[in-house]
Parts: sequence; C-alpha cells; structure tokens
Amino acid sequence: MSANPDSSLKILVVDDERPIRRFLNASLGNRYTILEAENGGDAIQSTAVNHPDLVILDLGLPDMDGTEVTQRLREWTDVPVIVISVRDSEEDKVAALDAGADDYLTKPFGTSELLARIRVALRHSNKTESESAIYQNNGLIIDFIKREVRVEDRLITLTPTEYNILKILVTHAGKVLTHHQLIKEVWGGNYEADSHLLRVNVSNLRRKIETDTLKPQYIITEPGVGYRLKET
Repeated sequence: MSANPDSSLKILVVDDERPIRRFLNASLGNRYTILEAENGGDAIQSTAVNHPDLVILDLGLPDMDGTEVTQRLREWTDVPVIVISVRDSEEDKVAALDAGADDYLTKPFGTSELLARIRVALRHSNKTESESAIYQNNGLIIDFIKREVRVEDRLITLTPTEYNILKILVTHAGKVLTHHQLIKEVWGGNYEADSHLLRVNVSNLRRKIETDTLKPQYIITEPGVGYRLKET
C-alpha cells in the first residue's frame, strides 16, 4: 500500500478538552501527523519548535483566549490557523479573523467540512508567486500581468476598485476576509467604517462575474462577517 502523501504534514490541535483532541486525532490522524497542545502557551511553543503546517485552534483556552494566541502567532509566522469554537456570534468570528485566523468553524462540525477547510488552507499556503500570475477557477480566469478578467471566455470590464477587491479575494482564495480587512486593503484606514461602500462594489462585481447573483459560485457571503472566494 502506498503511503499517504499528506502524512508528512503536521497539524497542531490546540484544545483543552481531551475528547475534542481525541476526536480530531481519530478523524485526521490517518491523513496527517497530529500534534497536541492543551493551552495557548504550549501552542505557541509547539509552533516554534515543531513548525506545524497548520494549526487548529479553540478559542476558550485556560490561560489565554485563542484570539490572543492567533495575534501572537501572526507576529512571526504565517502558518494557517483554523479556529474551532462553540462561540457562534458574528463578533467572535470577526475578532478571530481580524486577528489573523484563516477560517472559523463552529462546534459541532462535520469531519468532511473540516477536511475541506484544511485542504483549502494548506493549498493556499503552498502557492508560489509564479503560480499566481494566472488564476483559474472553473470559468473564471484572471491574468494579473495583463489585468484581464474573463468568465467563460468573455472579457469582463471592471472598475479599478472592483478589480482590486477581486484580486484581494483571489490572493486569499478560500479564506474568509472580514469587512474590516477588505476595506483596509482596498481603501486604507480612512474608510474602515464604510462597509456600505464595500457592499456596493461587491454587488457590482457579482453582477459582472456571476451567472446567478442569488446563487453565487465565486464570491460567497459570510453573513455579518465578510466574504470568501470559493475555489471549485
């Protein structure tokens, strides 16, 4: 039997509940090498020592909040972080994502959904600059050198703002970007409170690239949080 090609990838599971760590070990252990930590301090130390390829992080840790762990990790590493938590409020999700988390799953969650989020996060972290010159996602093709956007071979005319929004979403494809993150990257800090401006531009962008704006296949809304470019 051939070896699992992902078995050399290390995932650090950070959760103070032993049953959760046991469940994740059983669910992911046949695909990845699983490391464990029970608190934030151990998570930071294990990341520094073991260099995991991805961190699965609970927010409710005994020594510090998972959002603080994410902030401290982001000071020196770009390792993908997927937050898992029983907290399902928009405020908690936005805070974790603004701190630098790549994704957020609310407990309880399905193994297949978690595996899909892991694959997207790992795929994005392994992309190189040369691979990003041309982006293709189903019928959507973007040539970043020529600044051309095509959908099903149709050349799409975008405003500079619409193009910048799409480029940022593609650069972070599969990752949830909060309203705050998108506004800051597109317009800068002076527009951080103007979420209406973002919604208008995303709506216009959708009309140009989506076949059905009511059932978008590319730009997915995360209610109350932000947007995600879905990779197919």
